[in-house]
Amino acid sequence: MASRLRPLTNNTPKCLLKVGERSLLQRSIDALKKNGIREFVFVTGYLHEMIEEFVTKQYPELKCTFIYNDVYESTNNIYSLWLARPEAEGNDILLLDSDLLYDPQIVSRVLATSDDNVLTLIKHPLGEEEMKVVIKADGSIIEISKTCNPAAAAGESLGIEKMGTEYTSALYKELDIMMNAERYITSKEGKTIDQRDIFYERAFERLIPQGHTYKVLDVTELFSCELDTVDDFNTAKELIPAELY
Repeated sequence: MASRLRPLTNNTPKCLLKVGERSLLQRSIDALKKNGIREFVFVTGYLHEMIEEFVTKQYPELKCTFIYNDVYESTNNIYSLWLARPEAEGNDILLLDSDLLYDPQIVSRVLATSDDNVLTLIKHPLGEEEMKVVIKADGSIIEISKTCNPAAAAGESLGIEKMGTEYTSALYKELDIMMNAERYITSKEGKTIDQRDIFYERAFERLIPQGHTYKVLDVTELFSCELDTVDDFNTAKELIPAELY
């Protein structure tokens, strides 16, 4: 719902906000199209009709599937990922957050990697808010969360991942457990947590002891930013390279 972006999102979903002449969603679709992607799955929520109308009118040549998360107000991105199971499980996929502004070369570099499972990383000073990534010497991830020690982290997860068939099969098996058998858990503080309302990176972490992890791709040198606030948007318009505007 992007409440921190109000009033910009009062009548427009976050992904349809524009930087320059194109919205965030349009920029992502264009970047993926440029790299040969023709099949898209959109998991929607807030003002979903606007997203569906925009995509179908702007990109009639693409194969598009829309999945509506009807409890988007009380769930997080892990539940939206879970809803994509019929389309994503057992398939090679790219998973992208919808609120990113980035250089299309990042998608090209991800697809060019030989590893089946790749997570993009950016390096900058870290605090509590960032989704932090801790890696081993071989570049594989051993921890990914907002709560890990910033000093131990290699950087922040950008929000673009490549997953192979083996990984997506394992991922949805784990998500099935989390969304059903273990839907409610107890925090260290004794609070009951609905696992539908957490970040999907928790599922990534649970897969690591099972032998499923990512190799990290450092894309710090390429432009990218996440847009959570009005100030973020204003800053992005100033920082985005002219050739991407």
